[in-house]
Amino acid sequence: MFRIAPRLRLVKPRQVCSSWRNLNTQGTGLGLPETLRRVLDNGISGQTVRVTGWIRSVRVQKRIAFAEVADGSTLKGIQIIMDDPQMANELTTGCSVEIDGVLADSPGREQSKEIQVTAVNVLGRSDPESYPLQKKRHTLEFLREIGYLRPRSQTIAAVTRLRDHAEAGLHRFFHDNEFVRIHTPALTSNDCEGGGETFTATTSGSDHPETDFFGKKVNLTVSGQLHLEVFAGAFKRVYNFNQAFRAEPSQTGRHLSEFWMVEAECAFVNDLSTLINVEEEMVRSTTQYLVDKAGADLGFFTQKNEPLTRLVQKLTDRHQQFARISYTEAIDILQKAEEKAKFVYKPQWGNDLQSEHERYLATTHFAGPVFVTDYPAAIKSFYMMPNPDSRTVACTDLLVPGPCELAGGSLREYDYNRLAKKVDELGFEQGSLDWYLDLRKFGSTPHGGFGMGFERYIQMVTGLESVRDIIPFPRHAGRCQY
Repeated sequence: MFRIAPRLRLVKPRQVCSSWRNLNTQGTGLGLPETLRRVLDNGISGQTVRVTGWIRSVRVQKRIAFAEVADGSTLKGIQIIMDDPQMANELTTGCSVEIDGVLADSPGREQSKEIQVTAVNVLGRSDPESYPLQKKRHTLEFLREIGYLRPRSQTIAAVTRLRDHAEAGLHRFFHDNEFVRIHTPALTSNDCEGGGETFTATTSGSDHPETDFFGKKVNLTVSGQLHLEVFAGAFKRVYNFNQAFRAEPSQTGRHLSEFWMVEAECAFVNDLSTLINVEEEMVRSTTQYLVDKAGADLGFFTQKNEPLTRLVQKLTDRHQQFARISYTEAIDILQKAEEKAKFVYKPQWGNDLQSEHERYLATTHFAGPVFVTDYPAAIKSFYMMPNPDSRTVACTDLLVPGPCELAGGSLREYDYNRLAKKVDELGFEQGSLDWYLDLRKFGSTPHGGFGMGFERYIQMVTGLESVRDIIPFPRHAGRCQY
């Protein structure tokens, strides 16, 4: 664990240089410059400091100059004040700087501390005429066009920190509950969902590029579920946090060709409600972690957004269980609302729920998260456990305001003969899933699992309309920059 830097004593001017050296090397024990976050959290008024970062804005007046410096560690950066306006002569928006000065309490309401500057060193210049990020509101669509610079924008920076903390929160949840992380492969010879929307791995300069390297057709993974089931046969509780790929041409704000998934498998589980409890607690625990560790960034999105504020409150309220209904009950709710809601697609038993149906359930009817269970077997994946009625399977989708479908899971079929019959009926390549079937021969257990789209989770807690503004480098049909 990194140790917290001790508070520095006030120094005389002739000790300034050594004090800066101490501040820059004692913070982490690695010799790295202090982050603004640590300076703001641990610094004392009157203390000499050295900070590094990028200039967000500059304002020069007749007798004084102001600038804002940011380094990605905080939402708002820090204001620096130059009593001599000429010190700001070389400062332009976007340039990188090293600032020496004295930390002081700020009289402004927007920040707790500011820096009275004694020296300015411009490390990397930025042409103010061509630098595209000026001090004004830029649309998210515009920021996508300058993806190499958009991390410096306040919105994308806040999203990035939330991603970081959300991943940490997920890992903490799983480790606290004795799950073992498995690194499932990106290259696979199977299509987990059986939907065929996969990217094929090929080699160049070959007469048979799809098969020469591996001796068979190999895809980029759409899910690590089947591989997790292998380890769930030995470790009981396992999870992954991996990239996934889907060759889906959709251009909606909910879809990407490359994205991140968190998936989990639990052995010796034969009750769907147990699996739902795990999913709910994962979402609740991770959201609470964001509230505790990244409250300022979360507040950046919830401020002036009352529906999002209420959603975050629901997600973290341990006294309020997420709503739970069956698919049949969902169809009944949708059919009763059909005249008023004016759905494009008629809700009908046996058909999959469309995005407009999921949105109505999560945003309008329940105004919060809702688990929909027991979908018709005909519209779900081959590995799901049939219910006693033989018409439905023991599965669930978690619907939420924003991205609609956040997570999906099910109990898995663990009987060899039933699963082998299903695989044969669906026409999978002969022998391609023998290894998966054989798991049912040697100590098979009742088990279940689920997967959650990480970008969709961040989309839910930020209220952003498109997942393309949530992943650092979005890849989708017709788009692969950098």
